[in-house]
Amino acid sequence: MSGSASLQALTRRHSTLIRELLRDKRVRMQEGAFVIEGAKSCRDLIQHSPQSLLSLILSPRYLDTEDSKARGVRAAINAPQFSCSDAVFDRLSDVEAPQGILAVVRQPQWDERSLLEQPRILGILGDRLRDPANVGTIIRTAAALNLTGLWLTSDSVDAFGPKVVRAAAGTVLTLPIFHGADPRLFKQHGCEVYSALVPQAGSVSLRNIQTIPRRCVIAVGNEGEGLADDIVGLSTVRFSIPLASTVESLNVAATTAIASFYFSALPAELN
Repeated sequence: MSGSASLQALTRRHSTLIRELLRDKRVRMQEGAFVIEGAKSCRDLIQHSPQSLLSLILSPRYLDTEDSKARGVRAAINAPQFSCSDAVFDRLSDVEAPQGILAVVRQPQWDERSLLEQPRILGILGDRLRDPANVGTIIRTAAALNLTGLWLTSDSVDAFGPKVVRAAAGTVLTLPIFHGADPRLFKQHGCEVYSALVPQAGSVSLRNIQTIPRRCVIAVGNEGEGLADDIVGLSTVRFSIPLASTVESLNVAATTAIASFYFSALPAELN
């Protein structure tokens, strides 16, 4: 369809693809696509990134509540739109209370080399991050603070999995994200690694850092195990967030948010 709000019947082939995109990282990689679900998320997608939309799937549960303005905006998109019954949609959905609308979305592609050649970099390296909610929150935080990007090691959760996408609230389309990161890449491009650790001998307090390099990557580690030794070994600075004596550590999303906010306000070192 083109330019109209007419709906095609959802085919078995397309419904199978949606289920596989929701459940299988390998299919998401092969197809270069992922799923966004929910009325607000899909409306934001249509408004801000219509070029990323591959298809839209709707059921009466959503269509019966759609106002004329939203219907008019939807009518202008060029991607195919499919309809199915509420019962079929519920079997597709990955959420507890489906709203009757989801989108198949093209994964964004970013030029990593160009990004790393920028004169000013403040990025995040996530090592073995396996909690989707944490990764989604980190993506949302990094996008909100206008950071350069997020690099995830190969054994981290997929940034385009449904739980990550929901927690990131649409920012997976705006923040450059790279999977399978090799920490040595940053040294090769002249970026300094600042590693977040629990308070320990050899780490400096975050409050004592008054400037940062123009090209800096904040490394944060696995929710239970922390950062891998090879990443710590590559670090120019090992820092910790000062905590009350009754608190041993913060979760990785909170650590990332505090460190990112603090570093983003610091002046860059003069060369």
